[in-house]
Amino acid sequence: MIASTLELARKGQEGGYAVPAVNILDDLSLRAVIDAAVAKSSPVIIQVSVKTVRSIGVDLMTKTFAAAASPAPVPVALHLDHCPDRKVIEDVVAAGWSSVLFDASDRDLAQAEQETREVVTLAHAAGVDVESEIENIVGVEDDVGSDVAVHSYSVEQLAEVAERTGADLLAPQLGTAHGQYTKAPVLLPDRVRELGRLTDRPIVLHGGTGLSDAEFRTFIDAGVSKINISTGLKRAYMQSALEHLRRAEERDKWDPPSMFRDMSAAVTTEIARYFDVFGSTGHADGAEAT
Repeated sequence: MIASTLELARKGQEGGYAVPAVNILDDLSLRAVIDAAVAKSSPVIIQVSVKTVRSIGVDLMTKTFAAAASPAPVPVALHLDHCPDRKVIEDVVAAGWSSVLFDASDRDLAQAEQETREVVTLAHAAGVDVESEIENIVGVEDDVGSDVAVHSYSVEQLAEVAERTGADLLAPQLGTAHGQYTKAPVLLPDRVRELGRLTDRPIVLHGGTGLSDAEFRTFIDAGVSKINISTGLKRAYMQSALEHLRRAEERDKWDPPSMFRDMSAAVTTEIARYFDVFGSTGHADGAEAT
């Protein structure tokens, strides 16, 4: 069943768990993630990068998601991840996706606030939720982002801008980074607690792949209720394909459907563990669907 991203995150807030938000690449990875959610009886948020949506197309991605998510016995939301491009956001909002992340972190504060307010107005008129990022989370993901922290603000500024723009979810800097970690991050769970005292909006953790179970729990205990996973899925997806292709070459036996089964199983196994770690396992019945 298709769900609201905001409602899923709010249920996580209330229940003390976080909903996995997983970046998919195609129909295979989409169905594998939903299979994992069904197996764990958990809500899940399917995320699509700008790069992926441009590759697949908004219309085909929307229809593919609906075909996979509508019959699923768990709540599934569809979210556009890290999008600084207003035209892509307009297309996705018109298509009726659950939510968008308007990434205004490359703008100065005044422009970021103004454009975020405009995106919220557009999206809310269509019943679409908005996640806001105005201070940049380091790391490049699917060609979007920066390895340098360009814009950083106080938690008071973040809460005030969220209130003025009407954004539904907040993605602040929390010490994590997109991509694979090359050194241990300096994590900032106290920022989550501070924001929780200033706003009731759900807080989103980006750059989840690579954190330990204990680090995830620290953030969830602090109040995070949506956690993004991208790199972990990509690695499982491509490493499984690589292993299958090596075996196919050794045997000189080339059967794409069997490779797709291996890849799907690898993705499902990789993602399934996050439902347990984030505490969302068994919470499908308590989550809102639309």
